[in-house]
Amino acid sequence: MTEVKASMAGSVWKITVAEGDSVEADQDIVILESMKMEIPIAAETNGSVKEIKVAEGDFVNEGDVIAIIE
Repeated sequence: MTEVKASMAGSVWKITVAEGDSVEADQDIVILESMKMEIPIAAETNGSVKEIKVAEGDFVNEGDVIAIIE
C-alpha cells in the first residue's frame, strides 16, 4: 500500500481518478492550486486507488495524505 502525499500546501482543485480506478506510476491523481498555479500530484507506483482522502475544494498541507494506492 502506498500513500500519495501533497508536495506542498494548497487547495484541491481537481481529482482526476476515482476509488477503484487502476493507475500507473507518474499518472496524475489530484491537481492542487497554490499561488494561482496548478500543481499535479502523481501516483508513485502502479496499482488501484483504494481510497481518496480529500474532496475538491479541500485545503491540504504539505505531507497530508491525498490517496492510498494498493
